[in-house]
Amino acid sequence: MKIEGAKVFSVYGKGGIGKSTTSSNLSAAFSRLGKRVLQIGCDPKHDSTFTLTGQLQPTVIDILKEVDFHAEELRPEDFVTLGYNGVMCIEAGGPPAGTGCGGYVVGQTVKLLKQHHLLDDTDVVIFDVLGDVVCGGFAAPLQHADRALIVTANDFDSIYAMNRIIAAVQAKSSNYKVRLAGCVANRSKDTDEVDRFCDTVGFKRIGHMPDVDAIRRSRLKKKTLFEMDDDEDIVACRAEYLRLAELLYNGTEAVTPAPMEDRDIFELLGFD
Repeated sequence: MKIEGAKVFSVYGKGGIGKSTTSSNLSAAFSRLGKRVLQIGCDPKHDSTFTLTGQLQPTVIDILKEVDFHAEELRPEDFVTLGYNGVMCIEAGGPPAGTGCGGYVVGQTVKLLKQHHLLDDTDVVIFDVLGDVVCGGFAAPLQHADRALIVTANDFDSIYAMNRIIAAVQAKSSNYKVRLAGCVANRSKDTDEVDRFCDTVGFKRIGHMPDVDAIRRSRLKKKTLFEMDDDEDIVACRAEYLRLAELLYNGTEAVTPAPMEDRDIFELLGFD
């Protein structure tokens, strides 16, 4: 099942780095640019879209269980919720811990979307993917994506995870159309370590979200930054998301970094 017509992005990064915040605000930014947007959360926690909708949504896998996996009994409104500014929100969910593969859930979700023609009039699809897991299951969105975006912070652990994700995307790109777009430095005052890594491996930083309290507050209020008061820091963050959304939609040059060996990353970023 291939997604055709829409521009498709997969968002990856270390667990807890802010992928869902980045994905949701990017979805909101795309919608503000007049695009028809669909965001798919690929995490059993099913919290990817709650700032867009204001609440946790049921997952596709749970809804399918309720109808004994007879997908023909479902209607779009059973598994799609309209969020901020008309963004379509879906939580694919995942199997219980240790019992199955997340790739199956992603596949079933895309199949449902195509069966109900929900991709026919969509301009942008964003997959928000679980943690820094790069197993075959959670690499499944890469089979559909045009570009993969990595969210990182200006620290060793985040960059270490980014290096592994780069390797996974490069492996998938030999069989699928997905290519790396670049990375977004998130919750980071500085970007020196990220930039040093990028310069070394041939990667590119295409965005920077500073460590401002407004982003934390927006999560607590279950809102995107576009629904918050017009404080100076919020306005600045909105502008960066809009710039990034426009950059991604207009098309980024594919980058082909050479991931480092683990030992070499310690040499580059480690401390005495």
